[in-house]
Amino acid sequence: MRAYIAGPLFCKAEREYNLQLKERLSEFSVEAVLPQDCDMLFEASQMDGRTYAEEAAEKVFRRDLALLESCDVLIINLDGRVPDEGACVELGYAYAKGIPVYGIKTDVRVSEYGIDNMMVAGMLRGRTAPDVPALADMLRADGLL
Repeated sequence: MRAYIAGPLFCKAEREYNLQLKERLSEFSVEAVLPQDCDMLFEASQMDGRTYAEEAAEKVFRRDLALLESCDVLIINLDGRVPDEGACVELGYAYAKGIPVYGIKTDVRVSEYGIDNMMVAGMLRGRTAPDVPALADMLRADGLL
């Protein structure tokens, strides 16, 4: 099974977490696809150029949606004060396309009324795991592993 990992990837700690998640998922025969593996991270020195930003945004948008559509499921990393906004767009896209969506959250912080953002929670429908083994159990229970 191939899983698109949606989540933040703009600092070293985030990218390292994504790599650890990918490695852990492989233990359960899940091929994790990380957008960060596509060598399109923004160069900070070029971020001032509007043309660069517009071209990069178009490439990232098209590449990430193509990657997502090549996967069987989307797994969104919900850690952080709020979920990454790009990951939320990917979650909504996957949900609308009928791609099964799951969350992983090791963070104790919540958003509204003791739950995560209501739109995110609505799409995930309780399919949020606290760790990789629990996530694998969910995928197995849904017949995806």
